[in-house]
Amino acid sequence: MATRDVRLSIIVPVLNGADRLPATLGALTAYLGATSHPTELVVVDDGSRGEVPALLERAARETACVTVVRNARNLGKGSAVARGMLAARGRYRVFTDADLAYPLDQVDRIVATLESGADVAVACRVLPESRYVISPSFFHYLYSRHLVSRAFNRLVRATLLPGILDTQAGLKGFTAAAAERCFSRLTIPRFGFDIELLLIARRQGLTVRQVPVAYRYDSEPSTVRFLRDGATMMADLVRVRWNDFRGRYR
Repeated sequence: MATRDVRLSIIVPVLNGADRLPATLGALTAYLGATSHPTELVVVDDGSRGEVPALLERAARETACVTVVRNARNLGKGSAVARGMLAARGRYRVFTDADLAYPLDQVDRIVATLESGADVAVACRVLPESRYVISPSFFHYLYSRHLVSRAFNRLVRATLLPGILDTQAGLKGFTAAAAERCFSRLTIPRFGFDIELLLIARRQGLTVRQVPVAYRYDSEPSTVRFLRDGATMMADLVRVRWNDFRGRYR
């Protein structure tokens, strides 16, 4: 497909997880097959071990609209998403996590927001219209994580991103032009990249809209451990603020 023919690119960063990957790829390829417009899947293997590289190579061979980009070593989610976004060809580009915690019909909400005129569309799990489906076994963990996440978000809003209620949601969409402008300037390679990304969008004068979503949490807890990784996130926050002070994002 020529670049102009691809309406939507879905970018999925992958790190290990061979046990769940076949189901994820099956759901994604089924979504691609059901779309009425040309759509591509760009999977970025961020240095996975074991069976994952072979599983991804087979998916790319069997489905023409699947592209696999591989990092020889683990560089971090931010780097993986950036590489996939810049390799994508779609008019609209959406990244989501490999656990598909956001059902794929939520991608349609993000794309509709971009089509309506937004440059960047951000899933927001705390809007009144958003809905959670939670496994009871993870409720205590999620409640604790929610409290820490809300405290961190208040700090982010106070220092960098007023009005953005959910910076860390793993579902975000960009027009092609916005993706090129934002991801080419990204410097944070790991979990703090979302904050930098949204600040870049703001400093570039792009329109950022928050989108209510359905969010399913019924599998293994996230690789992000807020208490363990809190120091890293705070360091990323300081780094982003320093970059902004220096005018790097303008």
